[in-house]
Amino acid sequence: MSLFDDDFYSTRVKRRSRNAMEPDSRGFRGMRQGSMIKVALISSIASSVFVALLFIFLNSGDDSKPEAMPALTGGQSLVETSERIISASEKVRPGVVSIINITNQALTEMDDAEEPYEEGELPYNASMGSGVIFKKSDGKAYIITNAHVVQDAGKLQAVLINGDKKDAAIVGLDIVSDLAVLQIDAEGIDTIVEIGNSDKLRVGEMVIAIGNPLGFGDSLTQGIVSSTNRILPVSINQDGNYDWEQEVIQTDAAINQGNSGGALVDLNGKLVGINSMKVADTGVEGIGFAIPIDNAMPILSELLANGKITRPYMGVYTMDLGLYLDSPPSEEEEGGSNGEAPTVEDGAAEGEGFEVALPVIPEGVTEGVIVLESVGPSLDAGLEFNDIIVALDDKAISSTIDLRKYLYNSKKIGESLKVTYYRDGKKQTLDVKLEEKKEEPVEER
Repeated sequence: MSLFDDDFYSTRVKRRSRNAMEPDSRGFRGMRQGSMIKVALISSIASSVFVALLFIFLNSGDDSKPEAMPALTGGQSLVETSERIISASEKVRPGVVSIINITNQALTEMDDAEEPYEEGELPYNASMGSGVIFKKSDGKAYIITNAHVVQDAGKLQAVLINGDKKDAAIVGLDIVSDLAVLQIDAEGIDTIVEIGNSDKLRVGEMVIAIGNPLGFGDSLTQGIVSSTNRILPVSINQDGNYDWEQEVIQTDAAINQGNSGGALVDLNGKLVGINSMKVADTGVEGIGFAIPIDNAMPILSELLANGKITRPYMGVYTMDLGLYLDSPPSEEEEGGSNGEAPTVEDGAAEGEGFEVALPVIPEGVTEGVIVLESVGPSLDAGLEFNDIIVALDDKAISSTIDLRKYLYNSKKIGESLKVTYYRDGKKQTLDVKLEEKKEEPVEER
């Protein structure tokens, strides 16, 4: 039986009729087999030519050359990106230091300890953070860090990458921007971290966080930029009341306790942010924040020049009216279910008491701030407890954040501020002369 001895390949002539025409079936089979090989060869060639013509036809309408899709942004290979991370970290790491803050409370604990502390041993309530060397002049090196890293500082030390410790002094700090500048002796300091441009960062760009997380100095993590301009409400006084907004870079590079004040750098080894905070909550991972370096540099320049940031001071402690309306005082706080005012137990004579004063909120007023205390300029101008401020210079405000932002961004020290407020349900106005806040002197040890 031949290879093609079946009806599938004999559609025109039946096998019986074909055999009747073939006196020598064996010879004809050989000839037929050769013919079929030729047919197969010709078909293969024709198919190849057809495919080639089809390919030319499909690509003839587009003059643009096809480009290979890059494995990473910018066409970088994985190996090249890895080498850039290594190169950037080698460039920056010597300029990142660990900050040891032995607080005033910690110094008191060390003084009162029954057994003396060993050299290098730290008390339990000492705190640690990170810093970035960004300037060197006249035998001094200057370090950027967060203001909260050096809070209540009794004694500060900067630990270099080689383990050397240097005493540090605060040049200036600003709790509103959460930035501080420290000064150390420049001997042995060879690396100054190059300042980059945070405004040129792109979402998805790879960045590196370098710092001192959990006391593990010279630690490096990498991630991407999740957002270049995230707005976060913050509590400047750490009392749980949001009274400011911070513009930050969001990244998924791991930022842990101790990373605060450390460097966020791009793959060129340039400083683009100062690691500041992270979301610490159950089930939350990969959300860290850094202060954009473009926002930080004007603050740092003023701290270097003046040791502080001067902002207009109004002198009010406030609570958001909306927050008050969302959680009104209980009956006991208002005087109990029978309407009687609560009494003072400690230090009051029997039968003496006081009535809890509550703000009188006019109908329809739902936004503003309630004055809890007025001092300085506001006290001099006549603002009182439970006044409800609703506008500054005829610009409506709805929260303490709005009040601060208007003061800091739109007013200057010495200017007059028109305050619109309600007292006992009646709308009134007065002028407050803005001053510079007098800082309390820092106790030296």
